[in-house]
Amino acid sequence: MGINTKTPISFEFYPPQTPEGVGKLTAVRQRLAAIKPEFFSVTFGAGGSTQDRTLETIRHIHAEGRSAAPHLSCVGSTRDNVRALLFAYKDMGIKRIVALRGDLPSGMASIGEFQYANELVSFIRAQTGDHFHIEVAAYPEFHPQAHSPREDMLNFKRKINAGADSAITQYFYNADAYFRFVDETRKLGVTAPIVPGIMPIVRFSQLARFSDNCGAEIPRWMRKTMEGYGDDVESVQSFGLDVVTQLCEKLIANGVPGLHFYTLNHADASLEILKRLGYQ
Repeated sequence: MGINTKTPISFEFYPPQTPEGVGKLTAVRQRLAAIKPEFFSVTFGAGGSTQDRTLETIRHIHAEGRSAAPHLSCVGSTRDNVRALLFAYKDMGIKRIVALRGDLPSGMASIGEFQYANELVSFIRAQTGDHFHIEVAAYPEFHPQAHSPREDMLNFKRKINAGADSAITQYFYNADAYFRFVDETRKLGVTAPIVPGIMPIVRFSQLARFSDNCGAEIPRWMRKTMEGYGDDVESVQSFGLDVVTQLCEKLIANGVPGLHFYTLNHADASLEILKRLGYQ
């Protein structure tokens, strides 16, 4: 359809656990690089559980001459640990960081030396000045642990005021939730770009599990349609491509500052959506 292929695109990966996974992700990256994304981000496990693999994946992406953005999480982190990572990334030539609070895994008693993401953002700025473009998370349907929508908005504003440059949202399928969130934050004086997070639909059971965990809503009409397909994976995927493409079309038509795809280390669904949008 090709509404506006000037809208910047970025992709998120998780660090692979095996040599086979590393090889697979390299091939996925090569395919997605054809879109000329603004950057590739790489997640960071709770309590630093994937720290070394995140660092290694970022190193591979950077060595390929592509912009890489590691995630940093508060959970289980110490100031010394974060400082060491920041300078490792800085020395590598990395220019972008995604700073998150992260979720406290069951069995972990303490969140660490940073309780909130705004504290992590302030620390990054204090240690490295303006070297990094800092991304933070936003929740159009509100963080599942927020006491109220108002509190969630104010938490978001604190992260921006602490020095974040822009935000990436949790995925959503209701565009109006995103537009309302942006409008409400603008009323609070937030001017930073808020990039929608996009989750392609590949398997309904997986999506339902993710959504239950993170508080992202699957609209009832979508949930019922996909449940109706049962084990017909092809129909779920076909439906998902249509729904997510239409969502992206609406977002682009309303001038969003970018689209950030949660790839789950796969290329096919993201590439098909982007092809339909005119990116190939």
